[in-house]
Amino acid sequence: MPGMDLDDLSPDALRALLEWQREMGVDEALTETPVDRFALPEKMPQPAAAAPLTPAAVQAAPADEAVDPVTEAERAAAAAATLEDLRAAIERYPHCDLRLGAKQVVFSDGDPRARVMLIGEAPGRDEDRQGKPFVGQAGQLLDKMLDAIGMSRHADDPGRSLYITNLLPWRPEGNRDPTVEETAMMLPFLRRHVELADPEVLILMGNHACFALLGRRGITKMRGQWLEAMGKPAMPMLHTAYLLRQPHAKRQAWEDLLRLQDRLEAKA
Repeated sequence: MPGMDLDDLSPDALRALLEWQREMGVDEALTETPVDRFALPEKMPQPAAAAPLTPAAVQAAPADEAVDPVTEAERAAAAAATLEDLRAAIERYPHCDLRLGAKQVVFSDGDPRARVMLIGEAPGRDEDRQGKPFVGQAGQLLDKMLDAIGMSRHADDPGRSLYITNLLPWRPEGNRDPTVEETAMMLPFLRRHVELADPEVLILMGNHACFALLGRRGITKMRGQWLEAMGKPAMPMLHTAYLLRQPHAKRQAWEDLLRLQDRLEAKA
């Protein structure tokens, strides 16, 4: 870092600095010494002579067709006949740069036969390491909330279990918000994910999931209401990461859980 002599730092300080850089999304070392990109070389390199342009060369040149990432995502998702196929299609999808900085795809957790499918925003650091959604502090809180109404992602009974995924399957660097472009690219995969799992109801956790599937923001106003997304009854809920920052909102989350419990019991 500018103005810092790394030789004067203790091993603990160096370790803390490295961890901070990882949290900021720095995951690649370029050179050991800085490069002055404003300094010009003494002699500029000369471009190689171009081959003569002939009619035959023009005809043989490949067409420069722009690839539409969303269209490619729709094709790949539609071709997936199973959840395993869908995961493989996501892993092969080359157009979302989030994959370059993530350790692995975070596809799902829980029972795909479950009546309830929860859709979050994106993996965090713990999720990226373990390859499963909602396993950090926010995930631990989610498990406690579900346990309070007799549900668990690990339950053997599909009537009591939960299936969990995210809008984005890769962790955004620094845990930033998803961009519009990233959301548009991954939405076809999420739609196909819902079609293949075919849950009875959806839980949309947080603003980003609601905006992607409902086209609306304002989670504090929408939460607890039964709406419709992808042809399914869908309830927006406050994200558990928000509840960790705003513990007073846990009362509202409990009210929403009771609404979910009432609906499931009424349809049992």
